[in-house]
Amino acid sequence: MAAHLDPRLLRGFVTVAEELHFTRAAVRLHVAQQALSRDVRRLERELGAELFVRTTRQVTLTPDGERLLPHARRVLHAQDELLAAFHQARPLLVDLNSPGLVTPRRVLHEARELAPRHELMARYESGLTGAAGELLAGRLDASFGRFAGLDPALRAGLDHQPVRFEPMAVVLPEDHRLAARESVPLAALAGESVYAGAGNPRTPEWTGLARLLFEGRGIEIAPPAPLAVGEEEFQRIMARTRNPILAVVGFPALASTVVRPLVDPVPLSPVSLVWRKGLTHPAFDALRRAAARLAAEMGWLRRPAGTWTPAGDDVFMASHG
Repeated sequence: MAAHLDPRLLRGFVTVAEELHFTRAAVRLHVAQQALSRDVRRLERELGAELFVRTTRQVTLTPDGERLLPHARRVLHAQDELLAAFHQARPLLVDLNSPGLVTPRRVLHEARELAPRHELMARYESGLTGAAGELLAGRLDASFGRFAGLDPALRAGLDHQPVRFEPMAVVLPEDHRLAARESVPLAALAGESVYAGAGNPRTPEWTGLARLLFEGRGIEIAPPAPLAVGEEEFQRIMARTRNPILAVVGFPALASTVVRPLVDPVPLSPVSLVWRKGLTHPAFDALRRAAARLAAEMGWLRRPAGTWTPAGDDVFMASHG
């Protein structure tokens, strides 16, 4: 048996043991499946034991694999604690999607109050799908968005905590036929093409939510627009297309536009705090506590009568990472 074991090999073993599937484990670790398989075989050689039974249909732990698993977890936990202790100066990098979104900004502000000795830095990745790759690669620590809308392969490497059912709105040109209303019934948008990020590879979870909301209501998703970087460019492109924009209540109005809440029913966007499985950081607990505190104090996870949420999201919003 080898005198020293590379912790990377143990992490690969534990991830496969948890997933019982090499492809899903590789996605969680952000490595190629072939590389993960090589690491597991190397660990087996170094330990002189077979850890998994592999067939074309399933992967299961051997008795030696079962025996190793709790020891490997303890080693990795100790390693994570050691690294966290020596990297306390590293900021916790929190993606707020875009500067105008209220919910992520409030959670971050609350977390800074709870952990004043630590640095929590905002980032803006535009959408949860775009942020997910950064989370899995370790270049970002947390983000916000519709967890159910992520590709299952991305979700496999992530955890989440439900934060809010956020009321949705529509951004309208100030001379639009519906702009004078205080709120906009969904039925009034029939015949409109509404921009919901179609074609943006960073926001398919948002486009998917719009598709579910618009289905059967005669509302079209506006075709892809040129991908704009920065608020000024986005305003310019939207001014040219003049399409209404699907948003959330509290979204800041762009130049020459108004924001109107949607009603009859009130559509709710499911928002979770999302992070990489196994994340260890001294400020991360404060971020989770801030999200939980605000959700409880503000009633963010209550769904009043007369609201709409995607049925498939319920199981995720009822769970806690």
